[in-house]
Amino acid sequence: MSQNLNSTSFAVEQESRLIKTLARFDIVFFIIAAYISLDTIGTIATGGTQALLWAAVIVLSFMLPNAFMMAETGSAFPEEGGPYQWVKFAFGRPLASIAAVLYWITNPLWLGGSLCFIAFEAFDSYVHKSNAGGAGEWLFKLAFIWISIGLAIISLKFGKKIINWTAIAKLLVLGMFVFTTAIYGIRNGFQPFDFKGMAPSISGFMAVAPIILFSYVGFEAPNAASGEMLNPKNDTAPAIRVGSIISALAYILPVLSILLVLPTKNVQGLEGYMSAVAQVFSVYGEFSKPLLTISAILFIFSLIGLGASWMMATDRIQAMAAADGSFFSGWFGEFNEKYGTPTRVNFLSGIMASIFLMAGMQLVKGNSADIFKVVLSCAVSTLLVSYLLIIPAVMKLNRGFKNIDRPYKTPGGVFGFQIMGTIVFLYILVGSFGVIFPGTLEGILGIDYNFKEIWGLSRTNVQLFTLLTVIFDILIGILGYLMAKNVRKSLVKDSAIY
Repeated sequence: MSQNLNSTSFAVEQESRLIKTLARFDIVFFIIAAYISLDTIGTIATGGTQALLWAAVIVLSFMLPNAFMMAETGSAFPEEGGPYQWVKFAFGRPLASIAAVLYWITNPLWLGGSLCFIAFEAFDSYVHKSNAGGAGEWLFKLAFIWISIGLAIISLKFGKKIINWTAIAKLLVLGMFVFTTAIYGIRNGFQPFDFKGMAPSISGFMAVAPIILFSYVGFEAPNAASGEMLNPKNDTAPAIRVGSIISALAYILPVLSILLVLPTKNVQGLEGYMSAVAQVFSVYGEFSKPLLTISAILFIFSLIGLGASWMMATDRIQAMAAADGSFFSGWFGEFNEKYGTPTRVNFLSGIMASIFLMAGMQLVKGNSADIFKVVLSCAVSTLLVSYLLIIPAVMKLNRGFKNIDRPYKTPGGVFGFQIMGTIVFLYILVGSFGVIFPGTLEGILGIDYNFKEIWGLSRTNVQLFTLLTVIFDILIGILGYLMAKNVRKSLVKDSAIY
């Protein structure tokens, strides 16, 4: 192994501050909290029955293979920082630095420009009415951001309990919705199921693939905290298996339920899920309003857990990158001695999320729907591009390093892993291009794509926004690596695992 891939002495010092607290049960709930994105369920449903078809197809051909791959890699390489470490072991620090930044930056962008907007829409519509663009909206969104950050800052020993409860809340609201949909359909009749609309098409795939792929990644997230797991080698794979099954059902069933009670034309990406909840809860008569309010509160609570769990994961990845000499100075890589958490990167994420919030509010004058669509597109683009490095990395780690103990092995062995990895990579490649340059592949293939109608903005503005976001993040990764030279001067001999 090349000497320059050994850990820095500063990274080893920070790892000594980690507090082992995550049991297998906690990892399962961490996956549920991070993986199931209630904010994207409505967006997937806007694609109608064809989106449902593609969601099911992608579960079998993308989600499950990806889960298998991450289960093997996570159990074989259980280092704090997860994906950063895997890319470093496979390709070296420079590319690992870029992958870490792309993976991390997604979440402040998503938290400040998407999740807090959806949470406010639910609060404003079903809990307490506020003036659009007023002080109440600002306070709510800022509070949402910093509560999520606060959960990431506190010790994982206590933070995991809140994450577990948000995961339970998420499953409760989804389960209640699916159950109530059945009652509503029996009493009022279901929407005619558009079987003809399920006929697969390239245009239908391109319309929904990026957001479905965005929804179906994340099984590697718990590995960001591998150093805080009680038994990462033996617990990672079983937790991912259970989490993947629950997560697949948690997407397919609610999307199906929405399509059964709402005409496709009435489904909106921003508030599609809660709109469907409001409609079906009418079956409870005089109790419908208080139950809807409770559901909205649980919905908001689950979104906080979603944001917090991803911050717990990605902030640890970025902090370990900094501690290991791949992100500016070691200052960002320090873990708090009391809490064992990367508080400095946590605060950096909170500040960036707040900036994204303020920029978004001013950019479109408080038009939440427009913000949601464009920001979600940017978040999807940065995350998917990071996987263009992560997937080849785990494939390389699978081909080599045969001396590494692998408590879990992907079905089909090395050959099966490589086939799955190739398929997953191709999905990511197409999805990345589609979200950075929306409408381009459709144009090449001769598919009609009314850009203005779909986006409400010009093609140039949207594509420049997403492309420049990705380019800027890559440049930050490069600059961060170059400026961390001093941290890399002190490497721990024989600190590598192979």
